[in-house]
Amino acid sequence: MDSPPNILYIHSHDTGRFVQPYGFQVPTPNIQLLADQGVLFREAFCAAPTCSGSRASLLTGLYCHNNGMLGLAHRGWKLNDYGQHWVHALRRAGYRSTLIGEQHISVDPGVIGYDETIEVGSTRAEDVAPLTIETLRAAPSEPWFMSVGFFETHRSFFAPTSVRDTLYSLPPANLPDVVATRRDVAAFKASARALDQGIGAVLHALHDFGLVENTLVVCTTDHGIAFPGAKATLFDRGIGVMMIVRGPNGFSGGKVIDAPVSHLDVYPTLCELAGVDAPRWLQGSSLMPLVRGETERLHEAIFAETTYHAAYQPHRAVRSERWKYIRRFDDRLRPVLANIDDSPSKDLLLASGWADRELPREALFDLRFDPVEAHNLAGERPGVATELRERMEAWMRETGDPLLDGPVPAPPGAELNGPDQVSPSDPVNGHVPDPAGSVH
Repeated sequence: MDSPPNILYIHSHDTGRFVQPYGFQVPTPNIQLLADQGVLFREAFCAAPTCSGSRASLLTGLYCHNNGMLGLAHRGWKLNDYGQHWVHALRRAGYRSTLIGEQHISVDPGVIGYDETIEVGSTRAEDVAPLTIETLRAAPSEPWFMSVGFFETHRSFFAPTSVRDTLYSLPPANLPDVVATRRDVAAFKASARALDQGIGAVLHALHDFGLVENTLVVCTTDHGIAFPGAKATLFDRGIGVMMIVRGPNGFSGGKVIDAPVSHLDVYPTLCELAGVDAPRWLQGSSLMPLVRGETERLHEAIFAETTYHAAYQPHRAVRSERWKYIRRFDDRLRPVLANIDDSPSKDLLLASGWADRELPREALFDLRFDPVEAHNLAGERPGVATELRERMEAWMRETGDPLLDGPVPAPPGAELNGPDQVSPSDPVNGHVPDPAGSVH
């Protein structure tokens, strides 16, 4: 190509991999079409299963404890340096950048560094998609980067829109299959349909305006679905994300890549495709050797973290192809319930005594025999646990994780739920930060 590709980064809230191309019965035909035409990364993971942290890591190429986003932007956290956002690297390659819709790494989007920020009435697909289409209609001739963020599939969900979904939907494997959870999944599906329609409208506009051939579409989400045992946890249900890329330079043909990859790998990939030197601070690897078939694996292990969400929850994890090791770094051995969005599924577990269940300080799971991560083998396989614990601690030392020095303080004025509060909508600092009972 004579010029670098345009880049459309299109992203959602709390979708995990619960979309049609990953085998779930969640009708998302437009996302499926994108997968049929592009490259689907079957084992893609975020660096943190929290909304601001995952996005910050993707957009800076740094783990949260290195970029500063150890909590939620709307609750008091910021990036250490907004100049590390990838729009600044792309600008050096001549890209013009536009922000439309959700971003969630700053209360003030003006500090991020986009050339243009489109004002929207809400970040729901019904508002974001039409504005994106009009922006694409007037797209500049020089290479452009566009961030298009949708609120869906974040709670609050709409009511289920299908009687069939309400009757027959299968809940996630870690939740009981009962009326309440089936209805909850049906409501998620209604939100996923709205997301898919928004994505479809934007993709259709690329065709209408002759932009398909030279536009790289990066479609992903921040982290797992907003159900108990997923979002804000380091299980695969929390850190596993959809990631589909379509466009020039080999991102075509309906290919599926099974090698584990991280959100951190997207930034160096964009630099390579844009023809700009990757910043030295990046902690991921370009996806291009996988896409070109030059290697079968980029990483021996994937690392992930949580420190704050609505409440303090200092956990770290390392995941190899077969094993997952998770460690808690505080003294609390019961669920941090305020970090889980309120929902019918949560209510069901609370009524069954979830708040009183004791959790292990460290956990080891054999992902071959226990993909649901339900049977802790830390006591039964001490050799494997020690190996992964040492690998995780080495990563923490190499990256300067402040958790190694003890509890990590929140920034002054941060809005935090207490560890014994049940809901993120419980009062914080004299007011209610998340009145809908959802954690962004």
